[in-house]
Amino acid sequence: MNSGYNDMQPFGSYVGPAESLSGYAAKTFGWMFLGLLTTFAVSFATLFTGLIYYTATGYTPFLLALCELAVVIWMSARVHKLSIGAARGLFFAYAVLNGVTFSSLLIAYDFGVLLFVFGMTALYFGIMALYAFFTKADLTRIRPVLIGGLIVLLVLTLLSMFINLSSFSTGICIVGVVIFVAFTAYDTQMIRRNYYYFQGNPEMLAKASIFSALQLYLDFINLFLYLLRLFGRRSD
Repeated sequence: MNSGYNDMQPFGSYVGPAESLSGYAAKTFGWMFLGLLTTFAVSFATLFTGLIYYTATGYTPFLLALCELAVVIWMSARVHKLSIGAARGLFFAYAVLNGVTFSSLLIAYDFGVLLFVFGMTALYFGIMALYAFFTKADLTRIRPVLIGGLIVLLVLTLLSMFINLSSFSTGICIVGVVIFVAFTAYDTQMIRRNYYYFQGNPEMLAKASIFSALQLYLDFINLFLYLLRLFGRRSD
């Protein structure tokens, strides 16, 4: 899931940013990295403690998915009212929940495969993030296309629960990779936009950084999952 808050408007008088754009962007990517680190740490902890045998059975995966969705929706809807600490707490709560969910991948796939796909994801993500940060092109115009593509992916995912779409799996994965590579560029450029929009309000600027970190985190995770389905081989 990937959502934005383009309708936000800056408020308060302009007092000037407390840090440079590059510093603000670095901090945002730093939060994203800590979120990923939390997810992977929780995944390994869930596996090695044996909790995976309780979290990967019955209705637990479904409940975890609902909790993750609820966290993202709550954070998106109340970003103006949340404190900075609450926004960070929700971000890491999502990372923890996702870590529990991701622990099943450690059983389903060889570790070498996961490491290879992670490296591929980091490469694609890094290239698009650098391009978006330094290009002068306005990538915010592609948002309607990205949202349309995301809706298509969601519909296909729902249909796959009732209809066998395995013959289209490769095509769906390719579309997913393209969409989230593009989302990476879009969300990276949103960091710069938020920096100038909210530079007169330090609290909102800090919360925007956390929200952007969540968006980039989601881009990375979804890109990783689609690449894993495309190139990964499950353990025998």
